[in-house]
Order: sequence, then structure tokens, then C-alpha cells
Amino acid sequence: MQAPIITNKIGVIVDSFKLGVKDGLVKAKEVGADGVQMYAVAGELDPANLSTLARRDLKSYIESLGLEISALVGDLGGHGFQDPKENGAKIDKSKRIMELGMELGTNIVTTHIGIVPSDQNSPIYETMHRACMELSSFAHDMNAYFAIETGPESAAQLKGFLDGLGTKGVSVNFDPANMVMVTGDDPVQGVYTLKDYIVHTHAKDGIKLAHIDPRDVYGEYGYEKSLNHEELAIMAESGAAFREVPLGEGGVDWSAYLRALQEIGYAGYLTIEREVGTNPEGDINKAVQFLKRYRVS
Repeated sequence: MQAPIITNKIGVIVDSFKLGVKDGLVKAKEVGADGVQMYAVAGELDPANLSTLARRDLKSYIESLGLEISALVGDLGGHGFQDPKENGAKIDKSKRIMELGMELGTNIVTTHIGIVPSDQNSPIYETMHRACMELSSFAHDMNAYFAIETGPESAAQLKGFLDGLGTKGVSVNFDPANMVMVTGDDPVQGVYTLKDYIVHTHAKDGIKLAHIDPRDVYGEYGYEKSLNHEELAIMAESGAAFREVPLGEGGVDWSAYLRALQEIGYAGYLTIEREVGTNPEGDINKAVQFLKRYRVS
């Protein structure tokens, strides 16, 4: 079957360059991206650290490079929204990140909320549901999206959770590699399952080497084993269960995956994420060129 011809814009996660915000933005332009995604949780882009003037200046600088923001990353770590003691502060900060996104020109914030339990009667499910109901309503009222990244659970399980929120303010940031590497779920079928919720995607690839409990990757409230971001990166680069690999070298069937996105009418960004490797700029540049090949008949 002939490969699909895409018109989607290509983004990159600025933080993947590991150069800081401004130098990362310049690199994004140099590798040929149309837009960028940036972490807005701590440091330079923490909403608490950005004055009104700083926000205007950052927006102007990004526009001066000929770039736009595809989304912000608002992943607050820990167990997502599974711990009721932490949720008040996390919900408040998530709202501030969504407001920052709107000021900078994007209505999408991506995040991890924790693994959605299969048991809808579990206390963790209820805690997550309550938090996401509030965030979904807040996002919906400002015409924004708080987009859950795929991977910790199956697409069908995530859809069941989203269907119960009432609005689509909480939607989906579709990452095909996470599904391949951890749950083994089929990302192509996942696109059709989650078609009503996909507002942003990550372009990433990976391979699954062995079975792994998703809790060992993403953690769970009350589950002893939990990894921080640096430990997760090490696992993705040299672990025994899965590997993140350059785009086109893993288990994602890109022709079928991109065709599925076309068929559901997805016209948003394909945003490159590279969390491992010693030459992120080189890998990201190759990823941009890989995706651009699908723009040519």
C-alpha cells in the first residue's frame, strides 16, 4: 500500500536538545521544525517565574524565529493525580500552566495523570476521576485541552476513563512509542479507539524487548517502585524491557499510523520527542527529515 502524504506541521520538544530555552528554540528552527513544545513546570518557564512582560517577550521571540508553540508540557511527576493529598496543589498549578499556554498562543498542555486503574470502583480511580473532572471543566471553559499522554494503559482503558468526564477539556496527547514499548498496545488501532480525543501527538519510536509491569515505569500511588525522570531515561536507553530508538527504527508502523491519523481527520502537530541518546540534535534532525519524506508523493 502506498505511503500516505501528510500535511501535518512538525514540532520538536525544545528540552530534548538539552540546551536551555532560547538556544533550544534556535536549534528547533535550524533543524526545520514548524513549531515547538516546551516544559512549563519548573525553571525558566514555570508560570510563577514569568512576569506579564516576560511572557510577551517570549511569545515575540518565538514568533521572530518563524515558530509557533504546538503545546506546553505540564507533567508534574510523582504519581500524576493519584495522591489525594497532592492533588489540590497539582490541580492549581496545572490551571496556571494552561493559562500560560493561552497567553503564549497554544491551548494545549500535555501531561501524565498516572496509570488509569482497570477497576472503576477503586479509590485511586475515583481520586483521578475527581481531579480530571475539575481540570476538564476548567480547560473546556477556556477552549483549551489538558492532554493525557498515551502509554501507561491500553487505549480502550483510557477511552473509558475519558468518556466519564463529561467534557473533552481533558483529551489525548498520542504517543505511539509509549504504547509499543510498555503495554504492547497497537498504536494504529489506538488512534481509531481514541479518535474523538486526540489533540496533539508525539513523534517517537521504540521497541519492546520483554514484558514489564507499567507500574515499574510510571509508578502508582502505594506501589513501592517508582522512578524519577532521569531513571526513566536510563531505562529507555539501556533497560532490558524496552528501548527508545530513532524515528523509523522501532516498532511503530509509521505509514499505517500516519494513515490512521489522516483517516480520523487529525490535522495537528507531529511533535518529535527524543529522551535518550548522546546526539539529540542529530537524532532530531533525522526525525524531522524522516517525517518530511511523508510530505512528498
